[in-house]
Amino acid sequence: MTGPVDPLPVLVACAHGTRNPTGRRLIAELALAARALRPGLTTTAAFVDVQPPTVADVVAGLRADGRPAVVVPLLLSGGYHVHVDIARAVEGAAGAVAARPLGPDPRLVEVLADRLRTTRADPRDPHTAVVLAAAGSSDPRSVADVQDTAGLLQRTWAGPVTTGYGSAAQPPVATAVAAARRAGAERVVVAAYLLAPGHFHDKLAGAGADAVTAPLLPDERIAAVLLDRYDAAVAPA
Repeated sequence: MTGPVDPLPVLVACAHGTRNPTGRRLIAELALAARALRPGLTTTAAFVDVQPPTVADVVAGLRADGRPAVVVPLLLSGGYHVHVDIARAVEGAAGAVAARPLGPDPRLVEVLADRLRTTRADPRDPHTAVVLAAAGSSDPRSVADVQDTAGLLQRTWAGPVTTGYGSAAQPPVATAVAAARRAGAERVVVAAYLLAPGHFHDKLAGAGADAVTAPLLPDERIAAVLLDRYDAAVAPA
């Protein structure tokens, strides 16, 4: 006679947090989309800033209930929140592990390319420059992840693809846009490398670009990336 089957670890979808109501809704819908793609999987939300519940509180609560957990950062690169906040939340918490962030990933680049096309930006035009705009982090690992994403986008884009940041990292988005113009670009488009609307996306309109893309959400491909991160973290256990 076999014993009871261990439950699947709870997927803790851990976002940065935002005061923007549309951003909050889209993040919540992303977790719901992952649940719809994986019937039987329990998902819950957590945050590292701005809004409750904190990832530490969620992990502690699941541990108290005897539930294993996989914290998947709903973040596009590996900065302070991944390597400190989330790492601390799972450290010493039996049955809790952290997955890697959503980016870099070729599917995110596909979404970026789709968003760029909605601005009528032509990937075949060598005179259309793209500035990949990320929130920014002082952690060099985060900057490297954003640069890797820009490199993936450059493979399918004839014009130059550079990076700009909303805070902490260099250069600021407006500086990157100005540099692209000085380098000869006839049109500069900011590709918002952000999951959802919020403070950083609001600032992009003033960066001096000819167009700014919408954030990555909503898009079902991101839910698939989320589940892949969960699966990869579960597999070793």
